Amino acid sequence: MSAELREAASVILLRRADGTPDPGGASRFEVFLLRRHKRASFMASAFVFPGGATEPGEDARTAAARELFEEAGVLLARAVTPAEGETLELPIQARLRRAILDGAAAHATLAAAGLAWATDPLVPWAHWITPSAEPKRFSARFFVCELPESQVPSFDDVETVDQAWVRPGEALAASGELQLPPPQLRTLWELSQHATIEDVLAAGRARSEEPHPIMPRLGAMAAGTPPCLLLPWDPEYVDRGTGDATPLTYQPKWAIGPSRFTLEGRTWKHVAAAGSTTAG
Repeated sequence: MSAELREAASVILLRRADGTPDPGGASRFEVFLLRRHKRASFMASAFVFPGGATEPGEDARTAAARELFEEAGVLLARAVTPAEGETLELPIQARLRRAILDGAAAHATLAAAGLAWATDPLVPWAHWITPSAEPKRFSARFFVCELPESQVPSFDDVETVDQAWVRPGEALAASGELQLPPPQLRTLWELSQHATIEDVLAAGRARSEEPHPIMPRLGAMAAGTPPCLLLPWDPEYVDRGTGDATPLTYQPKWAIGPSRFTLEGRTWKHVAAAGSTTAG
């Protein structure tokens, strides 16, 4: 019997980079990653996107905004009754975050400051479901967002202990050092196909018109071969995958390129199925 799914949300936070070419591609932007604590119960020590489980009565977009603030200190909020030219002073922002990290209810804390979450900047990107073989499972919505002007992310030093801004190609080249989990690895590969933040946001809006969950399946491979996770567009997903499945009911335009992950030592590699091409 597989573990119960918990709803969750993550934010792929982007910022503009200088004109230096990306060693692994043409991207002119960077992605924000946080390293999870080594004692974390899920993805320990891995670099991941800010995110976490939803709270009771909370939808995925609101959870994404809340987790982005708690874990990275980036606040997507608006004044409930905004005055002309009103802005949120960063010292106030820091105090609100400190209160929430110390245990205050996030929504009530914002409301008491006359604020509400602003989720419009969050553009849907993907829906990942943890494989059924895992003891802890999430149904996680990924959103992409540009870093708001004048805000500087910082890890919370509670659930996360380090941070990095990296271009997609750089992150892929350092996947072992960053201990990237499969969803981050795939997402960074997808981001590496785009040159600008505008391109990414446009791609996210297009992807939202073709929703389909991504649940990797453990591949039933020959003895002695490394563990393998198959994505829904892998040619062996249905026949050789084990556990719960979300096979494609149609072919989304984004379901292209490498279709599986193999574990080499302690590093996941995003690779194509034997004999296939990596279009895109």
